[in-house]
Amino acid sequence: MPVPVPRQRAIPAVESGQAPAAAPAQGGGPLKEEANRTEAATPSTGGTTLTLLLIEDDPAGSPVLPELQDASGTSIRVRTARNLTEAERLLTDDVHCILLDLALPAPGGKAAEGELAVLKHVLELAPRHAVLALTASGDTERGTEAVRVGAQDYLFRDELDGRLLSRAIRYAVERKRSLTTERKLAEGRLRAQENRRLERGLLPTPLLEGSSLRFAARYRPGRSRALLGGDFYDTVRTPDGTVHAMIGDVCGHGPDEAALGVELRIAWRALTLAGLSGDELLGTLQEVLEHERSDEEIFATLCTVDIAPDGRRAGLCLAGHPAPLIARAGRPADLLPYDNNGPALGLLKGARWPRMQVKLGAAWSLMLYTDGLIEGRVGSGGERLGQEGMVEMVRRQLASGLTGEALLRAAVNEVRQLNGGELTDDVAVVLLDRGV
Repeated sequence: MPVPVPRQRAIPAVESGQAPAAAPAQGGGPLKEEANRTEAATPSTGGTTLTLLLIEDDPAGSPVLPELQDASGTSIRVRTARNLTEAERLLTDDVHCILLDLALPAPGGKAAEGELAVLKHVLELAPRHAVLALTASGDTERGTEAVRVGAQDYLFRDELDGRLLSRAIRYAVERKRSLTTERKLAEGRLRAQENRRLERGLLPTPLLEGSSLRFAARYRPGRSRALLGGDFYDTVRTPDGTVHAMIGDVCGHGPDEAALGVELRIAWRALTLAGLSGDELLGTLQEVLEHERSDEEIFATLCTVDIAPDGRRAGLCLAGHPAPLIARAGRPADLLPYDNNGPALGLLKGARWPRMQVKLGAAWSLMLYTDGLIEGRVGSGGERLGQEGMVEMVRRQLASGLTGEALLRAAVNEVRQLNGGELTDDVAVVLLDRGV
């Protein structure tokens, strides 16, 4: 069978210098490895030699033409394979394009898939390579169907010469590269949309309509380039006027922990709006955690506060979590009592979490936080900031006149500076103000 060359067509922009050629692919490997490497770059046509793999079963054997040239002097190196087994050996990453004879018999068990079964098989085995379909002269319908299935173009067997073959290879490779780029962009957009949806679930909008309390929050995941972490928080106002606030921390920093944090937050909001509080609420949340966690070693710390409608007193429950900080008018900021701190959720069966009554006063600012804010290092040594260091830091920032969002931003930034860079743990901080 003669060496196949395509019919006449317009020269693609990449050949005329109006579009850049793709970057060269790195490395090599047999065809059967390629399905696991779909993110690698499509081979480039930017070199001085084009490599074509011709797959056809001419009984006389196809001639190998290592120095076929197009009109511009670009060499076309042709490799030939009589079947797909030979193609697996010959198709490496330096091959720019596959030219497949559609008359080639389909591999065993694939014939029932139709007359284009061999093309479908090649596309599955070589998802990164451009493919040209070779069909009988005038068989436009079959060629069009091949393009619909996934080939970049089709060629007629009796309309072949070196110049047009080079053009067709370049066109097919650039089209494949363009399609791959579009697919990656689309996948990136979908991932970004999914991350935004997950972030909205992790960072909720507080339900405080009708309350005079001011709300602020700051969240920073510990994982590099992550939107989500294992910390979670929420704030809601129930019909009786009580404001409920919560902050928690699932041990670990991966996506599984982030997902579990979202589940616990949603469960807390639902249970709170249903009227549960204190020990009953935390016990139910522990059941949710035990059912949803991926490993029995996973636990979560939690702090819940329910502020009375008059804003002067509150109930506090701690499940292995650091106590909130409170700043009252005319008094230095300090920690709320934490003597009755119960165990973290998921550690002990039948655990109890006492609810402590706390006097807030007429004007106050209450800060809930996760341990990422206090476990950062101070300087180059191994010393941690700790709760005492955090209290002193917040006292100083309050004295400088910082409140609300500005206070939280300054606190997180200073902790990062003291640590000498990004914190390894997630950080979440919630601030509720009443006239401070």
